[in-house]
Amino acid sequence: MKISGSHMLAVPPERAYQMMQDPDILARAVPGCEALEKTDENEYRMKMKMVLASLSGVFDGKIRIADLNPPSSFRLIVEGSGRPGFIKGDGLLHLAANANGGTEVSYHGDVQVGGTIAAVGQRLLDGTAKILIRKFFERLAACAN
Repeated sequence: MKISGSHMLAVPPERAYQMMQDPDILARAVPGCEALEKTDENEYRMKMKMVLASLSGVFDGKIRIADLNPPSSFRLIVEGSGRPGFIKGDGLLHLAANANGGTEVSYHGDVQVGGTIAAVGQRLLDGTAKILIRKFFERLAACAN
């Protein structure tokens, strides 16, 4: 499944980039995140609860940040598995200053799902992914205040 889009943050690119590298802020911003722990340079272990249609479960996973180019871009690589199945994702995030002194964050990536979670259908997965991404950016924006 391909994902792409953009969101605005009311902070300069340097601050937005810093926030998206901070494990405490990420733990508060990621919907369903129950734990986020740094395990190595630019690597984290995460526990996340997800509810999708009639499926719910806890995913244990890893997040790795690669191709760092502060403050304009980085790659996010995510892997997780749990009772409902597995998720693997790889996305590139670009940060650019906008005319209001804030930041436009655009993203492009691929997500693969398997197991029971894949059976819910592409349309529901697309919609859920968009909701989770929107909630992430709303919570990230709240952390900037």
